[in-house]
Amino acid sequence: MVKRGLFVGRFQPIHLGHLKAIRDVLNEVDELVIVIGSAQYSHNVDDPFTAGERLVMVRGALEEAGVDCRQIWLVPVPDVHLHVMWVSALKGYTPKFDVVYSNEPLTRRLFMEDGYEVKSIRFHKRKVYSSTEIRERMLNGEGWEKLVPRSVVELIREIDGVNRLRDLAKSDKA
Repeated sequence: MVKRGLFVGRFQPIHLGHLKAIRDVLNEVDELVIVIGSAQYSHNVDDPFTAGERLVMVRGALEEAGVDCRQIWLVPVPDVHLHVMWVSALKGYTPKFDVVYSNEPLTRRLFMEDGYEVKSIRFHKRKVYSSTEIRERMLNGEGWEKLVPRSVVELIREIDGVNRLRDLAKSDKA
């Protein structure tokens, strides 16, 4: 029987810490459902990239890292702003899974209450490998490129993502 795990993230953008965590999880499961959360949000400072852009980023990062993508399900899932309904809604978008991997307290609690085994993910240089930190570096003109896979750097450049983020930050202040 195939053991399938679930890993939820916004991936704004995916970084090397995410990749290390995904590799760790793949050592415990046969397949992994990677949920691209908050799929309906884009073009704001906390969520600058679209669900489609994030799908391309995650897929490219996995391929670049040599991950066998036959083990991966990539599923964009919009937020449901009613906690009691979130797990049920998420399950409607994804293939069946057996175990959930998360460090986020609310996510852990909601899946445990729904009867799932929930395992922690080992953080990898959490203060450095953080999408929030990467976006801050983009805004401040500081080096961010070494924190993400090369394919992600290329996509962000292709879509002019740094300038998009800077424009969004200006409009937030206006």
